[in-house]
Amino acid sequence: MSGGRETAMTLEIFLVLGLVVSAVILFATERIPVDLTAMILMATMLLSGLITPEEAIGGFSNPATVTVGAMFVLSAGLFRTGAVNVVVNLFSRLARISFLGVLVAIMLTIGILSAFINNTAAVAIFLPVVLAVAKDAGLPAARLLMPLSFAAMFGGVCTLIGTSTNILVSSIAEKHGLMPFGMFEMSGLGLIFFAAGSAYMLLIGIWLIPRRSPQTTRSDVFGGNDYLIEIILGPRARSVGHVLAESPLLHDLNLRRVEVFRDGVRLHESADTLTLQEGDLLKVCCDLENFLKLRERRGIALRQENNGPSEKELALVEAVVAPRSTLDGRSLQEARLRSRYGLTALAIRHRGEVMREHLESMRLRAGDVLLVEVDSDQLEALREDRTFVLVSEVPRPVFRKSRMLISVAIVTGVVVAAASGLVPVVAGVIIGCILMILGRCLTLEEAYAAINWKVIFLLAGVLTLGTALETSGAAHLLGEVLVKTAGDFGPVVLLSALYLVTSLLTEMMSNNATAALLAPVAIATAEMMGVDSRPLLMAITFAASASFMTPVGYQTNTLIYGPGQFRYADFLRVGTPLNLLFWMLATILIPRFWPF
Repeated sequence: MSGGRETAMTLEIFLVLGLVVSAVILFATERIPVDLTAMILMATMLLSGLITPEEAIGGFSNPATVTVGAMFVLSAGLFRTGAVNVVVNLFSRLARISFLGVLVAIMLTIGILSAFINNTAAVAIFLPVVLAVAKDAGLPAARLLMPLSFAAMFGGVCTLIGTSTNILVSSIAEKHGLMPFGMFEMSGLGLIFFAAGSAYMLLIGIWLIPRRSPQTTRSDVFGGNDYLIEIILGPRARSVGHVLAESPLLHDLNLRRVEVFRDGVRLHESADTLTLQEGDLLKVCCDLENFLKLRERRGIALRQENNGPSEKELALVEAVVAPRSTLDGRSLQEARLRSRYGLTALAIRHRGEVMREHLESMRLRAGDVLLVEVDSDQLEALREDRTFVLVSEVPRPVFRKSRMLISVAIVTGVVVAAASGLVPVVAGVIIGCILMILGRCLTLEEAYAAINWKVIFLLAGVLTLGTALETSGAAHLLGEVLVKTAGDFGPVVLLSALYLVTSLLTEMMSNNATAALLAPVAIATAEMMGVDSRPLLMAITFAASASFMTPVGYQTNTLIYGPGQFRYADFLRVGTPLNLLFWMLATILIPRFWPF
């Protein structure tokens, strides 16, 4: 009987480890959306008998999943009442006086805010604010945006509710019979990380960010004076019947290049002899100012608008594809955004390059910036859609300022109640959400819309994979490998190795997925070595929330990637020394805060 049991267990371990490898590959490549990947893994484990139906759906009722969902609602309550927008004027005044002054103010503000609400949500709120400050002060947006993103991560490791990863690892610890993390248990080391990271950015990091020209207009994001537009000449166009070289189009507008197509065929005649006709399609190259003039000319229609004149007022806006949005990996055509919002994409900055052709069918990634034309009456609906973060030319929403103090009091009460042990964290945040709605800080519909369901499904799925790692014995096996590899060098070396592995994996895949996979292994390893697992869990928690080397390693980096006109090399240059600094600090200080 024991032999059969051992064979079955070996097969289970082999299957679970195969799923772990598959998960890492899928999470890193994101060929399939991360939340769908998590659900596929859950279904596979359920069908193979690795987990029971109760364990499969247990991730949805896990305190970590519920707490993270509630934190989205609390963050929305603060935003809807305008509580996070009171510092905008201060930023603008400081920017005109001192670059370092506004930099310190931005980092402190976003750091403090990120300690108590989701740090990705905090950056999304402040992104258009910082872009406006940079524009008003004539500063390079990149030199404010990267500190914004990094400071949000610094703040996120200062409290239990600062980031979903902290809540997730705490929940895994509690599930294994260990004490959950306290509200401010991480604050000591978190504040040291905050101070060290801020000092690095102010003294070294800021000077490593490329000194690209300030973003003064929207066209700077989309390549300056090389904006490519397709227009069609109607019967009332003044240029119809004129030779191209003498047409009003060339006389009145500063067009860099003009190509003429007739019946789908490009005409190669000289501009001095080519006569323009009704229905001709012209590809013209101009800056944004001339493009706006071009749109207003009588008898001319953009190719995208050729279905007939529109009586609606149109607005030109920039929108960033949000991390983990439904548009990530899909095209505009598949998402049917034109039919939903009357949205027309005019240009896309994709991974540092400006794309202007075949936009509807192009596969988009999180962090891409779109220049879109949208019906003005659809702007608010577009803002509410979590697909995008709008960063320019969007009227500010009407805040419920009379409820501002109520929202701040509710969040403060949640933090105090959880920190004092008066109520469990999950109970506190649920009560806080109810009070936000009863206090009319936000409506019930806004509360539902505030929850990022992709994150919820991701958490639920990866938690079941962690369960399978434990119940199959795979976590124990991986723990044995770690003990044999690094155990002879002592627990501090093991801690250092775990931090480094977590940090590197987080640069490639979801931080929550990384933490969910490694936390059960850390607990099993600590049990085999006969040491406290707390230091190892803290190493994973801090490492998974401190990803500075790539624009895709953490959601806040993804958000700023397009608007800041960054390149991958920028994050490597600035983030690598910061990752190494935090690794050394963690190796030295975690055993002092949480002895083995």
